[in-house]
Amino acid sequence: MGVETTETTRRSLPSASAEETALIRAAQRGDRQAFAQLVERYWSRLYRWLYHLVRDRHQAEDLAQEAFLKALGNLGRFEAGTNFRAWLFRIAHNLFANQVRAASRRRSTLPDDLPDPEQGPADIACSRETLAELAQAVERLPTEWKAALLLRIEEGLSFRQIADILATTEETARWRVFKARRQLLAELPPENV
Repeated sequence: MGVETTETTRRSLPSASAEETALIRAAQRGDRQAFAQLVERYWSRLYRWLYHLVRDRHQAEDLAQEAFLKALGNLGRFEAGTNFRAWLFRIAHNLFANQVRAASRRRSTLPDDLPDPEQGPADIACSRETLAELAQAVERLPTEWKAALLLRIEEGLSFRQIADILATTEETARWRVFKARRQLLAELPPENV
């Protein structure tokens, strides 16, 4: 019964590709090149997500670097074959949450431009004013709602993956995204949604 309870309460992360698993195993054996390839694979996604959370380029870069250093330090405990991205994002989220607690809810200001080199057609069509209003509305969201919403929208993650990263249940992840979207709809004029 104890084994069943452990198995049912433990969340399993989706499987990794064979190539990623090989990189992880090589990195676990001390191959720095393999770990560098993992960094290269996930740096921009992690940085972009952190940037949307903290709205400060330097702070996002520091958090991303710290997350990779923590991942490297704990790589021996990572189970190769599971989802490295979810594990890495969870490390970054925990660092972010610790920083928020330490800063006593201090918020950074929004930059004049919202840099995103991979803007889609919908983003380009939006006016700068609309983007600024949306960014300000997202910034006002509670931290956990914002984190879940950005993982869903920016990273395209499933609610299960969001739950794994944020160390919560899938239902809670779904609820946070729902509440974030609902608050954004309430705050923004209908033409901006």
